[in-house]
Amino acid sequence: MKREEKQVIIDNLTEQIKAYKHLYISDISGLDAAATQDLRKACFDAGIKLVQVKNTLLKVALEGLESDYHEVYGSLAGSSAIMLSETGNAPAKLIKEFRKEHDKPVLKAAYVEECAYVGENQLDALVSIKSKEELLGDIVLLLQSPMQKLISALESGKNTIGGVLKTLEDRA
Repeated sequence: MKREEKQVIIDNLTEQIKAYKHLYISDISGLDAAATQDLRKACFDAGIKLVQVKNTLLKVALEGLESDYHEVYGSLAGSSAIMLSETGNAPAKLIKEFRKEHDKPVLKAAYVEECAYVGENQLDALVSIKSKEELLGDIVLLLQSPMQKLISALESGKNTIGGVLKTLEDRA
């Protein structure tokens, strides 16, 4: 491969990584053609971009980005495929679900919410990560809860006062 061809691939990888917020590096080697096709379809359905990459080209592309990916460089060995997603936990959920029927993909590393996760043992932690939208929803619910209790107490108090006044009126 000529130097110009490599630079085109590196530039393309850099643009793809910039376009998505979250990066997963996995090993899908050993999957047969049907399983690979199933994985690609599952990724497409989940809004995840799956790209088979050369480790050296990926490392050069990552080095050219503003974020610090140095923690995932150690995972760039053997066969690598990257999964790019807008949602932080979507690829982890897909990997976990896909592995119920297959032994791959294996998670090598991930860069999610500006944090690096290295190793297969991080898969469960990645599945449980909430997206920014989910966290904002939780905050809104937490803020609404005291207001709901206050309104309920005021409504209850109104009924109690009304009941007391009605009783006093009936006695008079």
